[in-house]
Amino acid sequence: MNDPKSEVLEIFTRTKALLRGHFVLRSGLHSEYYFQCAQVCQHMDAVTRLAELLLKKLRTRPDIAFTCVLAPAMGGLVIGQEVARQAGVRYIFAEKENNVLVLRRGFKFSPGEKVLVVEDVVTRGGRVIECLDIVRKHGGTPVAVAMLVDRSGNGVKFDAPSFSLLELSFPTYPPDALPDSLRNIPIEKPGS
Repeated sequence: MNDPKSEVLEIFTRTKALLRGHFVLRSGLHSEYYFQCAQVCQHMDAVTRLAELLLKKLRTRPDIAFTCVLAPAMGGLVIGQEVARQAGVRYIFAEKENNVLVLRRGFKFSPGEKVLVVEDVVTRGGRVIECLDIVRKHGGTPVAVAMLVDRSGNGVKFDAPSFSLLELSFPTYPPDALPDSLRNIPIEKPGS
């Protein structure tokens, strides 16, 4: 395909990773649409292609170089590992401990190590911000954020350059302000 955004949307649609219904997002907001990236991750050809497209987008900025990829568990694990594999760099992940992302398993950064944070879908950016903080706290240097889908509607800004393959802004609603169209549909929580 010539248009990367169309190709990415086709991959999400083909793998049934773009769902429609009534969903509670990790942020606590409600939405009619949900990206279940775990569905894409069943298909390694799709993961390989998404990582290729993400790296191609990153390479438009030759000043961004990295020797490590950090991904938040769970969502960023598979795409983060594939981006690292294709880039030929080290890969580590952060995981929840007492509801906060932390480095475990002996993972460390070298002083000043240049780190790319990779995530699957960003709505409010909380896990990415936690990862950027982790990199700094442990002596690394975050150089960029790469994500498959930015669904923030340009509402999230990071203190590192950010890149996404797809920007889709679906309406989201707080639980006390649901439109009738959602209020009458049972809530699904497919897992983040």
